[in-house]
Amino acid sequence: MAADHPLVRLETLTLVAVGGFAGSNLRLFAMGTLPAVPSIVVVNALGSAVLGFLVYEAEYAGHIGGRTRTVFATGFLSSLTTYSTFALQTAFATGPLAVAGIIAANYGLGIGGVLVGRTIARRVEEPRPTRGETA
Repeated sequence: MAADHPLVRLETLTLVAVGGFAGSNLRLFAMGTLPAVPSIVVVNALGSAVLGFLVYEAEYAGHIGGRTRTVFATGFLSSLTTYSTFALQTAFATGPLAVAGIIAANYGLGIGGVLVGRTIARRVEEPRPTRGETA
């Protein structure tokens, strides 16, 4: 089926919606479990690490298929992580030290998470040709 076929687009929208539903609910759970600012720092850092893994795994090994990446990267992780809440928390912070801490934690741990994800992805073996053998 051609990539621009309506059923292919519907499938992609469904994959994003399923991932988005799960990611947003996990963020809501985290926000109910941890205090407001730490919960957003945690979901943003973990989301960055998983996204880093998915992006670099595709670059290095390619074991994870496109549909799986669509569910997790575009759906789940984009709903789990949240720039808007991070921005609001920063705007409502009570002082310059709190503002600096929120920004440093979100960006620092986010970038660190991507680097951790990349490191893990590099350790995943590249697909090996079967040379005609079947499992």
